[in-house]
Amino acid sequence: MNDMKRWISACLTALFILSLAGCGHEDPKNLIPEEKEKKPTVNLFSPMEKSDPNAENVARTALDLTVAMAEEAVGVTVAYRTYTAEDHKDKTYDDVALDRARSNMDDLYLLNPDTIQTLGAEGKLMDLSGLDNVKNLREVIRIANTVDGKLVAIPQEVVAYGLFVNVDLFKQYGLALPETPEELLECCRVFKENGIETPIGANRWWLETFVFAQAYADLYNGGNTQAEIASLNSGERKYSDYMRSGFEFLQTLISQGYIDAEKALVSEAIEGERPDFLAGKTPIVMAYWAAANTETAYGKTDFEMKVIGFPSSRGQMPVLSMTGLAVGANAENRENAARILDHMISDEALQLFSETNRVISPSKNVSLECPPSLTPLYDRIEDGVYVLATNAGMKVEQWGSTCLIVRELLNGASVEECMAAFDRLQDAALAHSGGAKAVFPE
Repeated sequence: MNDMKRWISACLTALFILSLAGCGHEDPKNLIPEEKEKKPTVNLFSPMEKSDPNAENVARTALDLTVAMAEEAVGVTVAYRTYTAEDHKDKTYDDVALDRARSNMDDLYLLNPDTIQTLGAEGKLMDLSGLDNVKNLREVIRIANTVDGKLVAIPQEVVAYGLFVNVDLFKQYGLALPETPEELLECCRVFKENGIETPIGANRWWLETFVFAQAYADLYNGGNTQAEIASLNSGERKYSDYMRSGFEFLQTLISQGYIDAEKALVSEAIEGERPDFLAGKTPIVMAYWAAANTETAYGKTDFEMKVIGFPSSRGQMPVLSMTGLAVGANAENRENAARILDHMISDEALQLFSETNRVISPSKNVSLECPPSLTPLYDRIEDGVYVLATNAGMKVEQWGSTCLIVRELLNGASVEECMAAFDRLQDAALAHSGGAKAVFPE
């Protein structure tokens, strides 16, 4: 028995020595794949547009290109996590983004303006003012995305909204492109009388652009912007004083049948109105700048299309809003996420993004070669004529709140009820230092 034990012990010893020898002769090159697998990862939460499987999603490509540049420069892998609502019954992307950011589920977020302001006020977003490439940003970027003195988000583009018009239909009926609310109403009347059932295609997200253009045309272009905003923040002036004309105009468009309120209330952006616009059944829709360059939206039409500003007392008025990339203040990989973002907002990356998407860059050093369809809107912006739909310097959040109140108008609320909602919203914001949302009585 003792001989057997000694034999087993000798075999185990021999096997152990052989294993050590094998380890000693392992080719170091075989370790490279394992090292790559251990590369740090940053999780990016962003929306993913529904699209035709055979169409190129240019917006996604532009983001991917700049992410790839940043990955190579920083040595970090970016993993995408995405969400898109199936219909109006699902939770919105904003709702999901709020939940995820509050729970520190991701590192880097692509956020809409109202979500930026909410999370910024809650201290959930990292202060980005110390990033190296912040120095290259346009001043309007700082204004739109600074909360409590902290720059909490940075976009890769300045988003401009406008009216997308079928120029062929305007020419067919001898109509000039409208400059004022009155001119737009006359165009709609002519279209309606000539058998066009719904002259303006709309959805549940973007009708507030009409309101902003009329409400703030003088505020942002009258030379007294800061004083007027100070009056709003102090409560001396009411938001309802500014918003009333825009809501009255929307009510007229609805009552005259120029906008289908019932359809708009349940339609997602672009999906509800796109087929009729592309088919030449609807002469006018509203959308953001990049939609004019994207085949999944309005980048390929069988007619001449132009994008103009919204009608206002000061003529065609571009409406500017900005999504933004933000880093979770308590994110697990926030330092690497901040490094990734810093490279994504470098002039080199933003030049690539701007050229790919043909959009207005947030960098003052990046120029844009504007496509013909967008020239009318771009010329106004370059002339310094526009209104901001997102301004963190205002105590009342603008974009999301106005959107919600517009939905109440679509759902049958009166203009007076909508103005009362703005008054309650302003009172709540002044009492609680912001963060209030529009609430209608039961």
